[in-house]
Amino acid sequence: MKSELKDIEDKILYLLSASQGSPVDDIELIETLDASKITSSEIQTKVKIAETTEKIIDETRSQYIPVAINAQILFFCVADMGKIDPMYQYSLEWFIRIFMNSIAQAERAETLAERVVHINETFTYNLYINVCRSLFEKHKLLFGLLMTVRREMEKGNIDLSDWRWLIAGGTVVPEQLPNPDPSWISVRSWNEILTLPTLPSFKNFASHFKKYIHEFKYIFDSSEPQDIKLPGEWAALDDFQCTLVLKALRPDKVTNAMQNLVAQVLGQKFIEPQTTDLSDVFKESSTTTPLVFVLSTGTDPAGSLYSFAETLKFSKKLSAISLGQGQGPRAEMLMKLAMDKGGWCFFQNCHLAPSWMPTLERLVETIDSDFVHKDFRLWLTSMPSPNFPVYILQNSSKMTVEPPKGIKANMLRSYLSFNDKFFKQCPGKNRIFKHLLFSICLFHAVLLERRKFGALGFNIPYEFTDGDLRICIDQLNMFLQEYNEIPFKVLVYTAGHINYGGRVTDDWDRRCMMNILGDFYCAEVISSSFMYSESGVYRQLPAETELAGYLDYIKNLPINDKPEIFGLHDNANITFAQNETTALLGYLLELQPKSVSGKGMSREEVMEATAKTILEKCPKTIDLKMVCQKYPVLYEQSMNSVLAQEVIRYNRLLMVIHQSLKDLLKALKGLVVMSQKLEEMANSLFINLVPVMWSGKAYPSLKPLSAWVADLIQRMAFINKWVDNGIPSVFWISGFFFPQAFLTGTLQNYARQVAISIDTISFDFKITTADQAQIPPKVGCYIEGLFLEGARFNAITQFLWESVPKELYFSMPPIWLIPTSNRVEPLKGIYHCPVYKTLTRAGTLSTTGHSTNFVFTVELPSSKPERYWIKRGVALMCALDF
Repeated sequence: MKSELKDIEDKILYLLSASQGSPVDDIELIETLDASKITSSEIQTKVKIAETTEKIIDETRSQYIPVAINAQILFFCVADMGKIDPMYQYSLEWFIRIFMNSIAQAERAETLAERVVHINETFTYNLYINVCRSLFEKHKLLFGLLMTVRREMEKGNIDLSDWRWLIAGGTVVPEQLPNPDPSWISVRSWNEILTLPTLPSFKNFASHFKKYIHEFKYIFDSSEPQDIKLPGEWAALDDFQCTLVLKALRPDKVTNAMQNLVAQVLGQKFIEPQTTDLSDVFKESSTTTPLVFVLSTGTDPAGSLYSFAETLKFSKKLSAISLGQGQGPRAEMLMKLAMDKGGWCFFQNCHLAPSWMPTLERLVETIDSDFVHKDFRLWLTSMPSPNFPVYILQNSSKMTVEPPKGIKANMLRSYLSFNDKFFKQCPGKNRIFKHLLFSICLFHAVLLERRKFGALGFNIPYEFTDGDLRICIDQLNMFLQEYNEIPFKVLVYTAGHINYGGRVTDDWDRRCMMNILGDFYCAEVISSSFMYSESGVYRQLPAETELAGYLDYIKNLPINDKPEIFGLHDNANITFAQNETTALLGYLLELQPKSVSGKGMSREEVMEATAKTILEKCPKTIDLKMVCQKYPVLYEQSMNSVLAQEVIRYNRLLMVIHQSLKDLLKALKGLVVMSQKLEEMANSLFINLVPVMWSGKAYPSLKPLSAWVADLIQRMAFINKWVDNGIPSVFWISGFFFPQAFLTGTLQNYARQVAISIDTISFDFKITTADQAQIPPKVGCYIEGLFLEGARFNAITQFLWESVPKELYFSMPPIWLIPTSNRVEPLKGIYHCPVYKTLTRAGTLSTTGHSTNFVFTVELPSSKPERYWIKRGVALMCALDF
């Protein structure tokens, strides 16, 4: 209309310019002016109506802005999941398709505001279901929490500084206050409580803590602390802020609090288990949309796919091939044939053929739905692999396949593969076979589930498979028929050292596994009254029990396994829950954006403040020349060499710290170029992690940055005290960069003192008290700073003892290391306790057959058999993770 009005104006101007003589005499001009007046009036009216309509449309469209904001938040939540696992890739087209379907599915409403709410709710849940189908179980809560937190941040309900404290921890202690009750408030908890007042909402929290100490003790002792309101003025904190207090008091319950937060913001259905139905996934597929099974160790979806193909009458049209070396051309031929004939292609183990993946990507990209049979489908299986084509991942229907969790589920899977005929394959020994079969199946389930306790279960999480169990069952059947007596020695050796033991690379894990196996492969399990656990929940069944009886018993087992069946203390469940919390917060740290906007200090300001604080606190290097002059190399005193080596190592670390911090501060001001290393270091400072630049020159440590710096200061204080005051009366073994050198030096001093070979000398051990360790011993040395995990030491009985509930680590009293020549180890009354540098226990396998994390073995007095503490996972640590 506006263009029409302009045309009329242009015509009038043309006629006026072309008019000859008086304009009044120009009839065409007068008629045009009359017509334009009428047309202009009509157009003006229409333009006003159009402008009004446009304004109404804009107003209506602006009311849909919450839908756009919600979609934008969710898209970046989905996109960020690719940082967690390379298989979590999704395309924009896939995202838009779910969005459009959700708009169509959303419930209608009388008002636009209600309609917007319905669209957001429908789309959020549809996206959650579709994404969860392709996520491993451990990442589903992470995705729900990510959506929750980012939506709440957009609304301004979560403060950025609070969020950073939750996932990275506090770095600054505004005021040092004494622990009001060390009997239940651990060092870790009190340190976190002291850092909370840096947040605006927790300004006086640490100073007011003592005022409500009984109420906080009640929360600490509760089995469901996440459901209890905070006392006094702190009851006004919202649910998210309460999670921060919970992290300080009961970190094992943070995951539960996160679930509650997701349920409160998004709804209960977002934390309920999501099941994957093959038929639903198939409905979403097409000739150009492959179906991808993302595998985890010990899973094989082939059986489910064959059954599904049978249901759809496609079993004869299904062509399967396991990819590997040389299988690419054959797979390509099968795929082209299936596209022509309308068959299904099933390519297994794509991760084993990384070189053929580009070819597969090209084949999928060139599929034209107009020239391919409508029944053609491409099924793929792969372990998570960075080599898997991103194009296929983004344009496929993905589903994860995981093994069953829990002893009940594992036992059920094993026994569902048996039949009554299988029970009768050992004539004359069927009763023994059934008892030992049940025993080895339970042993297999215990090994698999023990891994969830982290290093407390096994130092390394070995990938035991159903194949290990099957070969043990075959050997059990074979050996029972070959031998007249039950060959327990042969059964234990083949199962423990070959079938399962072939995967075990750590000697301490092998010791643990063999002791567990000894409980399941022994003469006692042949009895129908044998109990595998103290409570009797896990027990042997009567000899006449048939398969149906075993299945009924297994189905009635508890869903959640108690630590007793693993030989662990109840505290192991707390360790497991804390490991889950640590993993969840670790994932959230990985997903932190590089740039953020919000209240409080900017990212660069936080980095600069942290760098300045560390630079002020960080100790100076020690004068090595002065140390070498004061403590020269002496034949009779090896500790001088140990000290010099420690000073060299610490100086190297301190120089890197000082120089890198100075460079970073210059880079933040723009005085020097911000290199990639400096940028990575700055990011680590922001999220309270030790920079890789430092950890590469440092000792093994799991501590966050703030605790790591405090620990470094303490270590340097120990070294400086040694330099200033001479050899200490008691050595803080945790303060050594390389403790093995110190231990060797102690043995060497004794060997040179008594003039015998060091190879004949080993340590005897005696637990002492802090008072006794004030004066250096004449022989050997005192060490302190070790923490006992899985047990505690009873100072009254002088034996290893059960842990106190909720006390995960016990600070050991000083230990006297007594060098002794040709020492004969006691055969009983002791526990050979491994000493590790960090809580992970695992490290690189060294030439000694031990992990590089392993230091040495300490003999601790015990009134219980050694196997009891072995199954408890008892070990000594030089340093904790806080």
